[in-house]
Amino acid sequence: MKAEKQVLMESAFGYADRANQRVNTVHTRFGIASGCKLFTAVAICQLVEKGVLSFDTRLEECLDIAFPHFHKDVTIHHLLTHTSGIPDYFDEDVMGDFEDLWKENSMYLLHSGKDFLPLFQNEKMLFQPGEKFYYNNAGCIVLGLIVEQHSGLSFTDYVELNIFKRCGMTESGYFLLNQLPSNTANGYVDHEDGTWSTNIYSLPIKGGADGGAFTTAPNMITFWEALMNRELLSAEYTNLLLHPHVHVKEGVAYGYGIWIGKKEDAIVKYHVMGYDPGVNFHSAFYPKSGMKLAITSNKSSGAFDVMKAVEERFNL
Repeated sequence: MKAEKQVLMESAFGYADRANQRVNTVHTRFGIASGCKLFTAVAICQLVEKGVLSFDTRLEECLDIAFPHFHKDVTIHHLLTHTSGIPDYFDEDVMGDFEDLWKENSMYLLHSGKDFLPLFQNEKMLFQPGEKFYYNNAGCIVLGLIVEQHSGLSFTDYVELNIFKRCGMTESGYFLLNQLPSNTANGYVDHEDGTWSTNIYSLPIKGGADGGAFTTAPNMITFWEALMNRELLSAEYTNLLLHPHVHVKEGVAYGYGIWIGKKEDAIVKYHVMGYDPGVNFHSAFYPKSGMKLAITSNKSSGAFDVMKAVEERFNL
């Protein structure tokens, strides 16, 4: 019998729709940007668990798309851990603002992973596979294309069926920005002069394997419970997903689609985060206490500060 869940803290602030003063609630759906890279990793691990792929499968062996300049030894493991060295469609070292990308590309035409290919498919490698950790959105796009080829479903349909539906995330999905369902927050970009705009022209029109799903805070807690209770993957593959495969910096490692916080070699936090114009998200599982945290926002910043305050309040 599962123990009854105890909610220690929940609250909601601000407007889901500023123009009409529709308030946010605990159950409002928010975009989570890169917070859903973990869903992509779970999807890949499910296919590996079924024997369809392996983590050592090379990219050229599992995807019927030509990448003329990619190294032949790029594997699924490299893509999952951001160590592939493939070029990215958004290089944070070159472009300071995600919105700059859409000055030369039409965001409303980016409905699926294949639509992103012209942005990086013919570019050269950044470094040799496995050489280092370098956060990479294009690698997740490629993983999504692998899911599509080997499942026969669109990436978003696969996740909605095999992750969201499977663990009871009934309010979550990949929604078109110009067709948001009820009880969904608009994302807002605040300007220096005090004005604001929605983020509909700041993001791809539909999310995918690298980010852009919508969920509620309670749904994200439901996801953590399903993942940690081995309801989405077997114990073996859950442990592989949560293993600190790559050292990122002091106190931080990376698993498959998940950040891992460490203190004196002990794992103290598994977490995901997302940053986009008008989107800010942090969510975590703390293994020592079993506590779970989800902070959603339709502004561009603030979730990290809330997370730190909660961690201090509960000594996490």
